[in-house]
Amino acid sequence: SVYPHDGDDTETLLNKADIAMYYAKDHGKNQFSFYFDDLKTDAKRTFTLDSELRKAISNKNEFEIYYQPKVNYQKQQIIGMEALVRWHNEILGNVSPGEFIPYAEETGLIIPLSEIILEKVCLDAHELIGYGYKMPIAINISSIHFHQPNFITSIQQILERNNLPANHFELELTERTIMNNEKETTRKLILLKHMGFKLSLDDFGTGYSSLSYLVEFPLDCLKIDQSFIKQICSVSDKQAIVHAIIQMAHRLQMSVIAEGVEQRDQVKLLGEMDCDMIQGYYYSKPVPLDEIMEFLEFWELEIEGK
Repeated sequence: SVYPHDGDDTETLLNKADIAMYYAKDHGKNQFSFYFDDLKTDAKRTFTLDSELRKAISNKNEFEIYYQPKVNYQKQQIIGMEALVRWHNEILGNVSPGEFIPYAEETGLIIPLSEIILEKVCLDAHELIGYGYKMPIAINISSIHFHQPNFITSIQQILERNNLPANHFELELTERTIMNNEKETTRKLILLKHMGFKLSLDDFGTGYSSLSYLVEFPLDCLKIDQSFIKQICSVSDKQAIVHAIIQMAHRLQMSVIAEGVEQRDQVKLLGEMDCDMIQGYYYSKPVPLDEIMEFLEFWELEIEGK
């Protein structure tokens, strides 16, 4: 509903009604909102975000891929990297993935956006291979995109256009993604494995999936959610959970990666727990392609110098 300010004419009241209604719908069904200035600002932001995101997807040039390395702690080797999309817009500036990714999922724009990301990662992969860096690149897969009927076909076509085999890539899926429509999910995961993709379960520990499903799905890796890693050195329960996940995954012939690692003590403790891979700011924040290649070169020089 709309609170009628003194002096508002009919057109103004109608505009405010639209804004209040939009805000209520945007924050869930069966809600109502009173108009106030912050609603107007919020609605304008959403309208602009929608318009600019659609333009960016159309021209494809505003998106850039950043990369964060994955380190094998025991061998001190970089064995892969995760691709993360960044968006700079002339009007909105640097837009957080935490803002535009959920909006893209809500509107269905995540499907063309995901295909743009994969295309850009393929181009970067060719450049990395040209410099001698041949390691799997992990790509986050949206639940909405994964459950599209043509998901497998669209990914296959992108790889064929770029003349790259699937074994250059790792697909990261969340628990929520694989828990929807178990039979169809299993079929798709098996097809992806046969194509050559590595498959990882992202943000493990934050969902509600049955552990028995881990046996049924052809997964290669579990990624422990960073919420556990943050308190691993200070909260004994978190430490126990992480240790149990690592042991369970190894018994199931899966490797484990800890994400969001920022402190030396965390790295040391994870190493003692026999965690296979470390990812986080302790080694490197996500950086553009040219900077990740510099990082890889520096890493090689450091290892050779020891």
